[in-house]
Amino acid sequence: MSQAETDKTPDSRPPAKPGLLRSSSKVGVMTMASRVLGLLRDVVFAHTIGAGGGADAFFVAFKIPNFMRRLFAEGAFAQAFVPVLSEYRSQGSLAAVKALIDRVAGGLGLVLLLVTAVAVVGAPLVATVFAPGFHADAAQFALATDMIRITFPYLMLISLTGLTGAILNSYDHFAVPAFTPVLLNVCLIGAALLAAPHFDPPALALAWGVLAAGVVQLVFQLPFLMRLQLLPSPKVDWADPGVKRILALMVPALFGVSVSQINLMLDTIIASLLPSGSISWLYYSERLADLPLGVFAIAIATVILPNLSRQHAARDPESFARTLDWALRLICLIALPAIIALIVLAEPILITLFQYGATSAADTAMAALSLRAYALGLLAFMLIKVLAPGFYARQDMKTPVRIGIIAMAVNMVLNLVFVLPLHYYWQIGHVGLALATSLAAYVNSFLLYRGLRNLGVYWRQRGWSALGLQMLCANAAMAAALIGFIWMWHDWVNWSAGVRIWHLALVCTVGVVVYAGGLLVCGFKPSNLRHVSRH
Repeated sequence: MSQAETDKTPDSRPPAKPGLLRSSSKVGVMTMASRVLGLLRDVVFAHTIGAGGGADAFFVAFKIPNFMRRLFAEGAFAQAFVPVLSEYRSQGSLAAVKALIDRVAGGLGLVLLLVTAVAVVGAPLVATVFAPGFHADAAQFALATDMIRITFPYLMLISLTGLTGAILNSYDHFAVPAFTPVLLNVCLIGAALLAAPHFDPPALALAWGVLAAGVVQLVFQLPFLMRLQLLPSPKVDWADPGVKRILALMVPALFGVSVSQINLMLDTIIASLLPSGSISWLYYSERLADLPLGVFAIAIATVILPNLSRQHAARDPESFARTLDWALRLICLIALPAIIALIVLAEPILITLFQYGATSAADTAMAALSLRAYALGLLAFMLIKVLAPGFYARQDMKTPVRIGIIAMAVNMVLNLVFVLPLHYYWQIGHVGLALATSLAAYVNSFLLYRGLRNLGVYWRQRGWSALGLQMLCANAAMAAALIGFIWMWHDWVNWSAGVRIWHLALVCTVGVVVYAGGLLVCGFKPSNLRHVSRH
C-alpha cells in the first residue's frame, strides 16, 4: 500500500458496523434453511411427478417467472432501488422515504401488472419461445400453456415481495426477507404431498402451489413494513425525481443481468454439442459449488449494500472502506477452506448425494472433474458478490456492466481454448467450460477490485499479512485431515445411503474443527471479524 493510502487514516481501531457479522449470520442461516428445504422439495417432486411430460411442463412454467424476477426483484431493481432509498433515508425525513416507496410501488406494480396480463393472454406464444419442443406433443403443450397462465402472476407477487424485502434490508431487518424463500418451499412441498393426488395430472397442483407461495410470501412481509410505517400506498408518478433516478440506474443493471444470462445460455449451447451427459454433469457440479456462494457470499452482499449506500450518502469514506475490507476478509475465511473441501471431497460428496439409480459411477467421475474446476473459481465468484456492491452503493451501475462484458468475452475465448483440446484428447470438454468460467470470474473480480482501489474508495486495512499466514496454516491442516480420511475410507460406492451420509458428515465436521482450531492456534481472534482496524 502506498504512503498516500497510509496517510488516509489514523492508527486508532474504531469498530466496524457492529451488526454486520450478526446480520450476515442470520441471512446465511435462513438461506441455508431455504437450500435444505429446496433439496427436500426436489426429492418430493421426484416421488410425486417424476420426470415425465407433466414434470417438464411444470419446470418450464416455473422457470419463466423465476428467470424474469431477476430483472424485477432481487436483481437489477434491487441494485438500483437500495442505494437511492438509503440516500433518502440518510438525508430526508420518513415522509420523503414513504413518498418514494409509494411511487416506486405504483410504477413497479403497474409494469408488472401489464407484463403479467400480456403473458397470460399470450401464454401459447410464451410456451413456444421457451419450450419449442413441446409442440410435438399437443397435450404437453396445452398443459404447459395452462400452467404458465397459473404461475406467471407469481412474477408480480414475488417482485413486490422483493420490493418489500429491499425496504426491510435498508432498515437492517435482514432476517425476514432471508426467511421468506423458505415459505416457497413449504408451499410447494405441501402442494406436492397434499394437493397433487387430487389433480390430474398431479403436476398441475404444483402450479397452483407456486401461485399460493407468491401470495404467502408477500403477505408475510407486510406486517413488518407496517411496523416501520412504510407500508406502500401505490401511486404512479413517472416524473418523480427518485423514480427517474432508479429507472436510470436500472438500465445498465438490466444489461448486466442480461450479459450473465447470455453467458449461461452460450455455455449451455456449447455443452449440448458435447457428449451426452455433459449438461447434467455441469448441473450437478455447479449446484454444489453454488452452495457456499448462495449461503455466505450473497448473505454478506445483502448486508453490506445498504450499509455501504448509507456510508456513501453520509460522505464517510473511512467506514465505506472498512466495511468492504471486513467483507473481503470474511469471504477469504470462508471461500478458501470451501475450495479445498470441494476439491478433496468431490467424489464422496457426489456419490453420497447423487449416485443412486440411473446415475452411474462414470457420471460421478465426470461431474467430479467439473466440480473441481468450478471449485477453483469459488473465491472469485464470492469476491464478485461483495465487490460489485461497492459500485452499486455509489450508484455506479455502468462500471460492473463494462467489466462483466470484458469477463464474458474472456470466458468465450477460454471456452475455445479449453473445450476443444479437452474434448478431442480426453472427451472431457465439459471441464473446459467450468474452467473457463472460473478463470473469467478471476478476471471479473480483479477488475472490480482494481476499480475500487483506483477510485480511492477502498484501501486495505491493517492485519492482512497476519490473517494470510493464519489461513495458510489452518487450510493446510484441514487439507491434510481430509486427505487422511479419503485415504482411509475409499469404499463409498459400496456403502448404503445412511453409511455414506454419516461418514460424509463426520469428515466435514472434522474438517471444520481442524480449520477453526488451526486458526485459533495461529493467533486468530473471532473478535477480528467485528473490529476492523485502519491502516
